[in-house]
Amino acid sequence: MVTISQSSTKRASLHTLGCRLNQSETFLLRDRLQAAGYTIVPFGHEADLGIINTCTVTAQADAKCRQSIRQFIRKNPRAFTAVVGCYSQMGFKEVAAIEGVDLIIGNQDKHNVIDYIGDGEKNAQPVIVRDRIDKTDFTMTFVGDLPFDKRANLKIQDGCDFMCSFCIIPFARGRARSRDFDDLMAEAGNLVSRGVRELVLTGVNIGTYANRGLNVVDVVDALHALPGLDRIRISSIEPTTIPLELFDRMRSSEHALLPFLHIPLQSGDPAILKSMRRKYTVQEFVDFIQEAHARVPDLYIGTDVLVGYPGEDAAAFQATCDVIVNTPVAFAHVFTYSERAGTLAAKRTDHVPMAERHRRSARLRRLSAHKRHDYFSRYLGQEKVVLFEDPREHTSPGLTDNFIRVVVQPDDPRQLTNRLGRVRLERVSADFVEGTLVRLLDGYNL
Repeated sequence: MVTISQSSTKRASLHTLGCRLNQSETFLLRDRLQAAGYTIVPFGHEADLGIINTCTVTAQADAKCRQSIRQFIRKNPRAFTAVVGCYSQMGFKEVAAIEGVDLIIGNQDKHNVIDYIGDGEKNAQPVIVRDRIDKTDFTMTFVGDLPFDKRANLKIQDGCDFMCSFCIIPFARGRARSRDFDDLMAEAGNLVSRGVRELVLTGVNIGTYANRGLNVVDVVDALHALPGLDRIRISSIEPTTIPLELFDRMRSSEHALLPFLHIPLQSGDPAILKSMRRKYTVQEFVDFIQEAHARVPDLYIGTDVLVGYPGEDAAAFQATCDVIVNTPVAFAHVFTYSERAGTLAAKRTDHVPMAERHRRSARLRRLSAHKRHDYFSRYLGQEKVVLFEDPREHTSPGLTDNFIRVVVQPDDPRQLTNRLGRVRLERVSADFVEGTLVRLLDGYNL
């Protein structure tokens, strides 16, 4: 393996498909490329190197990966093209069949992708690196002196031991393992020193974090103690792994942990949920989110739902809709079930017709949009603290602590980037709320 020369001035383009975990990993790859002398250009621009970090959670995700790979190669036929991540781990044969791909790396070694690129000369045949995924806890390489600001994802865990009947991820990412505590804290401190004000904890099953006798609550409290970090948000977390102590942090105005939970439901039908090999009953899920809602004021609760699982009839689908309607769920991320070779569910014979899966998914997405609209509407007329992101044309978007996307129209949107401000919420518009900036709160600590 050859490490890229520090004198390289080539252009690199990165593209991420899938989850926040992939986004976190791509960010680290971007840092390493910049440190090695590459100039990062937007995906779709001319580049000498392309790295596509892939997802394989559904058949549609696989198709999007192939589309993105071909898109880059069409634009940059002479560029070195590397495909990494989950689809490379599970679908390496399909990736290798795409003309122009030079390198395919699975999840075990994808962080070392630049070591396999050498001088960037194209390969006659794609090199495939797809090692067995290590089961031990891990550290991650990061770079400490490149500019960054706003929100950032912090990977604390990888892999999963739950083996749900529909899920390919334990095979794509391996068994559950945790990031070394000192290593993740070092990266967190580095990100805060570079201007990051909100950290989003990511992983495949982050509630199972366990390293040196420490759990996810210990991680949250240690991050809270970092000077300069205003916000901590937990990404998707399994309902059976959530320590109740997190509720105390979420409802405290003195703690950086935000009132936000994304808890997968998957199905509201007891028989379907049991067939999925989920580790809770429908009633346990409902009771848990009801308790969370009661204990944490303004809590935003999101969920995942898998529609069209084998054996799901009209009554089972309606049971899922009823859970969404009759609980404090504010938004549902709807996935249409697709058969994944190697999973138990794919072996079943009672599959729902694809047209019906799509019809049910569309209905549930409409229901979810109504729930989100109702949740946002509850806060109209109130003032909320917003962390502003990069400006878009004449507007400044940002997020409240409880995950309401807010857009304001200041005189100079560039002046708001990465700043906290108090905003009066005025109108719900599609999937965001229009507001008016009341005042900036530099130094305000949530």
